[in-house]
Amino acid sequence: MDEARVLLFGRSGCHLCVEGRVVVAAVCAETGDRWLEVDVDGPDPTGAGRDLAEEYGDLVPVVEVDGVRQGFWRIDPARLRRALAASAGPPLR
Repeated sequence: MDEARVLLFGRSGCHLCVEGRVVVAAVCAETGDRWLEVDVDGPDPTGAGRDLAEEYGDLVPVVEVDGVRQGFWRIDPARLRRALAASAGPPLR
């Protein structure tokens, strides 16, 4: 299974995270890219032991594409589309 290109960092009870989830899900459905939601109050899913609440807590929701932060608080769908297109590489033949 391929890794998710888009990570959405958020937390339970965050209304902006709910809005961000809707944006990320819609854009990724359009582009066909996989995405994953990560709870900053839980363990680091990469196993690196980072303190996600410390790193992202005041900014949630935070969206990253291929490990590069693309936005926080209010996720801009146009910016997310551009980031996915810019880093998509050449089409497969």
